[in-house]
Amino acid sequence: MQIYLDTANISEIKEYVDLGLCDGVTTNPSILAKEGKDIPSAISAIVKIVSGPVNVEPIATDLEGIIKEAGEYAKLGKNIVIKLPMIKAGLKAAGILKKKKIMTSITLVFSPSQALIAAKAGADFVIPFVGRVDDGGAYGTEMVGQIAEIYRNYAIATKILAASIRTPIHVVELALAGVDIVSVPKKVIDAMIQHPFTDAGIKKFLEDWNKKTQK
Repeated sequence: MQIYLDTANISEIKEYVDLGLCDGVTTNPSILAKEGKDIPSAISAIVKIVSGPVNVEPIATDLEGIIKEAGEYAKLGKNIVIKLPMIKAGLKAAGILKKKKIMTSITLVFSPSQALIAAKAGADFVIPFVGRVDDGGAYGTEMVGQIAEIYRNYAIATKILAASIRTPIHVVELALAGVDIVSVPKKVIDAMIQHPFTDAGIKKFLEDWNKKTQK
């Protein structure tokens, strides 16, 4: 399973690229706004660091506007993926951009039926939101597991890029479901790396070594 970093923060991206833990990046207008940069400048900086897919989402929600922005963003790098909303204009844009050989992802997916439609529209990636489904009283990782099963049933090439991931348990459950990619914030990756028993083990090893050397 690949890990995409859900951020536009350059220092965070560099840190995890150096660790070999960043297979790609996902952004959205909210994430980019936090960095205080215009979208082209922020994305240009990211593609210089990340060789894997970099998701960028147009502001427009009408077909003409989406296609125009997508064309501009696609010029920023060969690894650009255009994030499209799960609406009719987004679905139609996916087909148009596919013919232009521009990669796309369909985002804001909250059900297996939406994921099936996104794949039929020609999206390279589908982005179901795990945590937000949990917030609605359902089981987000179960929903994504159903998508994975449907895709396997029909050998669908669209990759599942699970987002809105809040805990390492989400990641483990998605991995067990056979999800292709998870999009996670820095705090979740850090939580996956750290464990109190690991810290305690290191502390004990050092204490034992220091006792030996002090004899």
